[in-house]
Amino acid sequence: MVDAVVAALAPRNGDIMIDATFGAGGYARALLEAAPCRVSAIDRDPAAIARSAALAARYGQRFHAVEGRFSEMATLLAPHDVAAADGVAFDLGVSSPQIDDPARGFSFQADGPLDMRMTPSGSSAADFVNTAAETTIADVIYRFGEERHARRIARAIVRRRRERPLARTGELVDAIVQAVGPQREGERLHPATRTFQALRIHINDELTELRLGLAASERLLRSGGRLAVVAFHSLEDRIVKQFLTERSGRAPKPGRHQPFAPARAPSFAMTTRKALRPSEAEVARNPRARSARFRSAVRTEAPAWSSERGQP
Repeated sequence: MVDAVVAALAPRNGDIMIDATFGAGGYARALLEAAPCRVSAIDRDPAAIARSAALAARYGQRFHAVEGRFSEMATLLAPHDVAAADGVAFDLGVSSPQIDDPARGFSFQADGPLDMRMTPSGSSAADFVNTAAETTIADVIYRFGEERHARRIARAIVRRRRERPLARTGELVDAIVQAVGPQREGERLHPATRTFQALRIHINDELTELRLGLAASERLLRSGGRLAVVAFHSLEDRIVKQFLTERSGRAPKPGRHQPFAPARAPSFAMTTRKALRPSEAEVARNPRARSARFRSAVRTEAPAWSSERGQP
């Protein structure tokens, strides 16, 4: 949904734009082409930062990229003289280059190491499925994948690892299919889709990072600054919706028996009341966009609700 993001951020001459999820660079490139603005890109994946060199060579001082988590955008961008921004874009989840590289282990469609990490450090998906308790695995798959067969899949994973540790994505797919059966005719989702999503979210702590990242953008956006977020599943979109609903003063009022909470001035004004979906033409061009949900808002003059990192 590049066109929707660029339209919402409306870059102008001299604006400072933040592409908080550089990925393959599509949003950063579109913003740079739309106006003579500056774009600061962030990505925690070193491979994405390496890809950014092409944009740096083309756009010179108008573009730079830094490696790190978008929840830390203020700290990451301070050395680049970015103390406030006119626009922040989030394109959530896994990027196309990550999905397309079997060596990263994000996809169930090609066999590769069972990794799923967005950074080279930390525990991998293989570490988790081979060491976590069956109940923990089931809970992760249910919570982050909304998978109704979570217990059955967790049981199959533990049974399989007793024979030998799971090391490949193909081995995990086999265990899942063994538990719930193969994809049936007419079914849109592969049986492994939700489990792979859940493990990826858990391994990379994506939902916590999203909450912190939205709060970080609230602190960094100047009055009149624009926020654009593209989510790809209900868990992400629910967090974005809740954040913008609360920050725009549209959250339900507490009941008379609830503790009194002083009213806060809205820090955002929503420009999309409901999540926008991609057009049929866009989905035809890019089938991966079919589950995209877009929301946007404009920063008000009110102070940020979150003054401390980690207090979204």
